[in-house]
Amino acid sequence: MTRLTRDVIDYQALTESVLQCHCGGVVLFLGTVRDLTGDHVTAYLTYDAYAPMAEKKLAEIEAEIRQKWAIGDIAIVHRLGWLEVREVSVAIAISTPHRKEAFAACQYAIERLKQIVPIWKKDYDAHGNEIWVSGSSQ
Repeated sequence: MTRLTRDVIDYQALTESVLQCHCGGVVLFLGTVRDLTGDHVTAYLTYDAYAPMAEKKLAEIEAEIRQKWAIGDIAIVHRLGWLEVREVSVAIAISTPHRKEAFAACQYAIERLKQIVPIWKKDYDAHGNEIWVSGSSQ
């Protein structure tokens, strides 16, 4: 299950959706909105995307992971719209027979998402001013 949503991400349900009887490892990654971006105080973020392409790229990431690791299941959900500090912007849940593969596949998923999925983040301060931060590690 890979998708975009404007709703709050239910990461407990997401985790349950990937549980498999033959899998002993489930890794859940949550990307959350933090209150500092570099030296700037963040009040909130907005995320937007070209949805048809973003969903296609999310599916490509899922296919890549299924080729690289023997996973049980995978779910990637990215939230769009206005998000407050501490809200979950992205959730990735992956089940595998062993934990090592689950961690590796989850790290691969978030790195690829940042590389190829057309999702744009705008960072705003307490006065509603956009804060532009350069760099791919944000």
